[in-house]
Amino acid sequence: MRLEDQRGQTELPAPYLRYFGGRSCWQGYAKGISCLSDHNSLRIKRLFLSNGMISFLMKFLLLILSLVSNALWATPDWAQIQQQARGQTVYFYAWGGSDAVNNYLRWASRELAKQDVRLRHVKVADISQALARLKAEGGRSSAIDLMWVNGENFHFLKQAGLLKPELWQRIPNARHLDTERLPLENDFGEPVDGLEVPWGLGQFNIIARQGLFKGQSMTPESLMAVAKTHPNQLSYPKPPEFHGTTFIKQLLVGLTDNDTRLHQPATAESQRALLPILWAYLDQLHPLLWQQGQAFPSGAAEQTRLLTQGELAMTVSFNPGQWQKQRRLGKLPRHSQQHYFTTGAITNSHYLAIPATAPNWQGAMVVIEFLLSQEAQRKKAQGNWGDPPVVTPLTEQTHLLPAARELHSSWQSVLEQQWQQRYGS
Repeated sequence: MRLEDQRGQTELPAPYLRYFGGRSCWQGYAKGISCLSDHNSLRIKRLFLSNGMISFLMKFLLLILSLVSNALWATPDWAQIQQQARGQTVYFYAWGGSDAVNNYLRWASRELAKQDVRLRHVKVADISQALARLKAEGGRSSAIDLMWVNGENFHFLKQAGLLKPELWQRIPNARHLDTERLPLENDFGEPVDGLEVPWGLGQFNIIARQGLFKGQSMTPESLMAVAKTHPNQLSYPKPPEFHGTTFIKQLLVGLTDNDTRLHQPATAESQRALLPILWAYLDQLHPLLWQQGQAFPSGAAEQTRLLTQGELAMTVSFNPGQWQKQRRLGKLPRHSQQHYFTTGAITNSHYLAIPATAPNWQGAMVVIEFLLSQEAQRKKAQGNWGDPPVVTPLTEQTHLLPAARELHSSWQSVLEQQWQQRYGS
C-alpha cells in the first residue's frame, strides 16, 4: 500500500490520502505532525485493521514457516540418515602411528558393522596428507569421508569452505558434549562453528625414567639441568610432527612465562620479541641431546621405543592416560614417571570432520554418532588407548593434568617453519 515518490518520500495512493486530510496532512503525519479529525483517525484505524493487519498476519505466517523450515534443516530425520548410511563404506583418514589407537578403531569397525556401516581406517603420518588430497581433488567427489583433524589444519579447512556444516545440530550424541568443563568450542583459538565434532582430549606430558626429574612438574631450566647431567639421553620428535611441535611450544610457554601474545595472532613484532628466547635455549640444549641434536626421532612412537630399549631416558605423549595404561601392559618401563611443565600441560581437543564433498557423508555421521556414544567413549578412556572422554557424565569421572591453553593457531606454522630453517637440515 505504501509507495515512494520521485524524491524518495513515502507516498500513499490517492484514494487513501483523504483519510489523512490530503497530501499535505499526510506528509505532516509521516513526520509526526497530525492534522486529523477524530472521525478520520477512527477511519484510519479501521483501514489498517482491514489492510495492514492482513499484511502483518501474512508476514507473521511467512516468518513462522521460515523458522519451521530452518528447524527441519538443522534437525533432519536421523532415522533417514541411518537408513541411507546402510551399506556405505566410510574412508576415515586418521593418524596411524599408535597401536592403541589403531586397535581401538578396529574394535569400532566391528561394532559399526552391526549397523551395516563399514569403517576403513586410512592411516596417515600426518593429516596434512589428507589436506593435500582434498586440494588435488579440486571440489570433485572426495576419496575421504571422514577426517581426524587438528587445530592448524582445521583453520585452513574452515577458511577454504571444505567442511560440511552443522554437525553439532545434526548428530544426536553431540548434545552430550561437555562444553561446561572442557574447551570444546574453540580449536587453537578458532571457533568450531559446528564444522567439526570433538572426539577426545589431549594433554602434553613427558614420560621419563624414575628419578630423572625431581617431582612431577618440570621447567625448561630443570630440563636443561638434566640434559647436562645426562648427555645423549634426551630428545624430542622432529617438527612438524605434532608431538615435537608441541614440545617446543611448551618450552616457549615456560621460557616466556606464558606471555599473552602467544594466544593472539603471531605478528612480526611478537615473533621478534619472543622467538629469540626459544632459539637461544635450543641452541644450548641441542648439543646435549641424543645424536647431539643432529637427528631426532620421527615421532612419539619411535621415541617411546627408544625409551623402552634403554637408548633414551624420556619420551613424549599427548595422552594423559598413556603412562598408566602402557606401564600396566608392559609397554613402558615399570620404573618410569609422568611429568608436566609447571605452566600446565598444553591441552586441546582433537576433532572429527566431514569433507564437504564426501560421497558417504551419511555413513560418516553414523560413525561420529557411534564414537560419541557412552560405550565408545568409555572404551576409549578405559581401554589401552586411555584417551579422555568429552561427553557427560563420563567427564565427571576423569582425572586430568593441570592444563595450559593451546597457543593461537598462527604460531604453529611460524614455529615449524623457523625450526626447520634453523635445525632441519
